[in-house]
Amino acid sequence: MQPNETRDLPANNDGLARFLGGSPLAVLGRLILLSILVGVVLAAIGFDPWNIVTSIRRLFQWVYDLGFDAINGLWRYFLLGAVIVVPIWLIMRLFSAPRGR
Repeated sequence: MQPNETRDLPANNDGLARFLGGSPLAVLGRLILLSILVGVVLAAIGFDPWNIVTSIRRLFQWVYDLGFDAINGLWRYFLLGAVIVVPIWLIMRLFSAPRGR
């Protein structure tokens, strides 16, 4: 017989722990770490927590202004990566090809 997860928690937190998906302190810790991670990513793309609407508008304007420069940049990154990836892939395929009998 396996122990029930909710039975192992303190009696006064059964409903709360079930609602939160774990102990309140553990859930709070995970939420804090995830919030910091998402905040770093959003700050890297230019979001400001005090003026989020303006930040979103500025992001869309920046993406729109990139236009075909973004496609050109992606194409250059693709070619740069393909110079390394495709030969390595080809060599791996040649060495892993089944041998004739």
